[in-house]
Amino acid sequence: MTTLTFPLSRIEGHAQVVVEVQEGRVISAHFQAMEFRGFEYFVQGIPAEQMPVIVPRICGVCSTAHHVAAVKTLESIFGVAPPPLALRLRELLLLGQIIQNQATSMFIFTMPDRLGLSSIFELMNPGSSHTVEAESRIATHALRVRKAGTDIITLAGGQFIHPVKAVVGGVTSGIAAQAAETTRRELERVLPLACDLFNTYWSATVDLGERIGTWGDDAPAHYIAAVADCNPSYYGDVLRVLSPAGEFVSTFTAHEFRRYLSYQETDYSYAGQTSYRGEVLRANSLARINMARCMGTSLADTYLQQFVGAFGRPAHAIFLFDLARGIELVYALERAIEILAEPLDGDETAVPHTPRDGEGHGLVEAPRGPLIHHYTVENGLIAHAEFIIPTVHNSLAIERALRVAAERYVTPDHIDLELEKAVGRVVRAFDPCIACATH
Repeated sequence: MTTLTFPLSRIEGHAQVVVEVQEGRVISAHFQAMEFRGFEYFVQGIPAEQMPVIVPRICGVCSTAHHVAAVKTLESIFGVAPPPLALRLRELLLLGQIIQNQATSMFIFTMPDRLGLSSIFELMNPGSSHTVEAESRIATHALRVRKAGTDIITLAGGQFIHPVKAVVGGVTSGIAAQAAETTRRELERVLPLACDLFNTYWSATVDLGERIGTWGDDAPAHYIAAVADCNPSYYGDVLRVLSPAGEFVSTFTAHEFRRYLSYQETDYSYAGQTSYRGEVLRANSLARINMARCMGTSLADTYLQQFVGAFGRPAHAIFLFDLARGIELVYALERAIEILAEPLDGDETAVPHTPRDGEGHGLVEAPRGPLIHHYTVENGLIAHAEFIIPTVHNSLAIERALRVAAERYVTPDHIDLELEKAVGRVVRAFDPCIACATH
């Protein structure tokens, strides 16, 4: 038996793909998370109200989602309902993460695959054959769009990495009118740059054509997300599952997830796998866009109509994850502009609360899909913590797509070296976060 090992780059965390081949036939294709974090053990015994500032350390990229999920979990235990202004500011905080993450995933992680580069920063190298004005703008504009997201997180969260402003009962403060206006104006300047980048990205993705082989894996799957089908909110409320035929087959709350989702560990990876009643699941951007009937903002709605017209609903090819991210990027910019035009400096940013023991769940729709925190509090301390990470919902789908790619490039006669590039493109389509998936 021949074992092919492919280390991965341009993803969050450390992982590799291992393909086993026997007599020219693919036996298996595994996606292996190679690090163990142990956060579920680290937090046992700490004061419960410290969780919102501790769990963002799970990941420097996903820290915003963990921050808000932790606060929502404690509010479910303490029986607290935050005021409307706090909810708007939390929505803005999550929009900032969508902008920052989708810009990073599309333009820094996967744009190089579209342009035949190893790094987007090659476009900024004066000695590169790719350095022409039309292409060098891609790198500089990509960084500016990404910075718009980090600026929103800093504004609404107090700091970019590991935000601190969401607290049990609300947020610590509002946003001054002048600061909101300054950020809003910058977003208005960034929005056309993001659209220009997305248009380039869309064309380059389509131009890849059969190099990716039926766009990687176009077999139908179930989709899971915690957003509405119009005017999506990443703040989360309930989970919904969409069938391969495009029908909603289940709707449930975070505390009911075990009735619908099965979780299993493997002997080759530190990240587990979930399924929906034994069926392959997909989360992340494609799940949300497949569920969307409208985005609720003008430019994003135009892109959504273009997407559905070109690829149908639900769309299944995995490289459409990347185009779905572009629609969300545009939506998040438009929606953030709307929120920043509202008064955000009101007095009622939080309500009082009384800590108590109990069990609770917190749900947000992170860039990579539904994120659930589950805590048990005893004597004011964390007795048990569980993190259900979006990437584990995609694990089975990633491996299925990897097998499709491997079978395309492995034959009894030879192994096409394009396989190494193909497995990277497949995994990056799902935008996995290994640092989160292994806690």
